[in-house]
Amino acid sequence: MRAKYQSVLSLGEELAIKNGDVKEENGVLHVTGTAKTPYEKNLLWDEIKKVGGENPTDIMANIDVEDESVFARHTVAKGETLGKIAKQYYGQPMKYTAIFEANTAILKNPDVIQPGQELVIPNL
Repeated sequence: MRAKYQSVLSLGEELAIKNGDVKEENGVLHVTGTAKTPYEKNLLWDEIKKVGGENPTDIMANIDVEDESVFARHTVAKGETLGKIAKQYYGQPMKYTAIFEANTAILKNPDVIQPGQELVIPNL
């Protein structure tokens, strides 16, 4: 089972999931841990479904979320725009206004963001 779901386990390590634990019992992989944000939890579930299908029966995951007050936190990379960031998290570039409004303490113009800025990606 571990080999089949190695990409899930690797993603958990990459995301630095806290209190992570993996056990195999009776042919079922049991995965627990705490993701930093709902977005990271979603990434893990997406990977589980990618490997095991929409309703896998050979893995049981119990992933908690440390901070439910935001959807995600994002560090701006060179060349990014709020529209690109909104598309990444929400699938819709026009949701950039929600990101801008959540970050007015550090952003004065939605067209001007700087690499290295830490943005809050709000829950919608």
